[in-house]
Amino acid sequence: MPELPEVEGVVRQLRPVAEKKVITAVALSETIYTSKAQGKDCIVKTLAPQDFEYAVTGMTIERVERRAKYIYMTLSKNGDTYLLVSHLGMSGAWFDVANLSDIPDAKYEKHAHVIFTMNDGRLLVYSDIRRFGELRLLREEADYAPLLAMAPEPFEAHACDYFIDKSNTKKYANKAIKAVIMDGHVISGCGNIYATEALYYQKIRPQTKTSDLSDAEKRALFAEIARILQESIDAGGSTISDYRNVNGEAGGMQHRLKMYGKKICSCGTETESLTIAGRTSVYCPLCQQ
Repeated sequence: MPELPEVEGVVRQLRPVAEKKVITAVALSETIYTSKAQGKDCIVKTLAPQDFEYAVTGMTIERVERRAKYIYMTLSKNGDTYLLVSHLGMSGAWFDVANLSDIPDAKYEKHAHVIFTMNDGRLLVYSDIRRFGELRLLREEADYAPLLAMAPEPFEAHACDYFIDKSNTKKYANKAIKAVIMDGHVISGCGNIYATEALYYQKIRPQTKTSDLSDAEKRALFAEIARILQESIDAGGSTISDYRNVNGEAGGMQHRLKMYGKKICSCGTETESLTIAGRTSVYCPLCQQ
């Protein structure tokens, strides 16, 4: 699942091709229509497909921003402001192309589910192979309560203190530290990849009980998370399976990872793994003690 750095990369590439452009037409895939007819919400949430197409047509994309792992598109139409929130799920991707055939990967072209025709004639396309991603058209952020419960951005000045205070509460104190730092209510945007890396650099095992870490150790861990997230942003994110940026390119951070997905640690020790919060957690039994 794309984490904060991957989403940030998409946002940075969407801005110059989408901001201040008008959506002149919207087309949703037959898959979305069929899903809705079966009582399911595939990708486009809450609204009926035809209502989504009608509502978004004619809107101007004013701003594209990131909040945690979400893409926020501020839209305007007839003097009213809206918020289109996009979550990439496991395999979602946005593309800026002249034609669908220009999408550089055939499997993404096959799974193009939301197609915005822009006033410059280009297409802004949301593709999703596994269809776990989401698009929600809201009047404001408060219309979808989970968005208001997200932790501060990890680069904000008070985010570390927020993390320490939150992790010291009864709800989190007895949980594995890996589960806590992947919780978006505690730290925004840190998933399995970067939690694994940060714990490795800080020599902390993922199953360590959060209450067993001092505030100083938590502060150092948070600083490591922020550092790794920034390094990954600079490297274009990690392409582990399906992640692609708006140009269809893979990221480069996967070549710098020291522990995520490794069978052997750089020290030569065979790594161990366990499941925490539904995710496979890999660690070095020698380096992380």
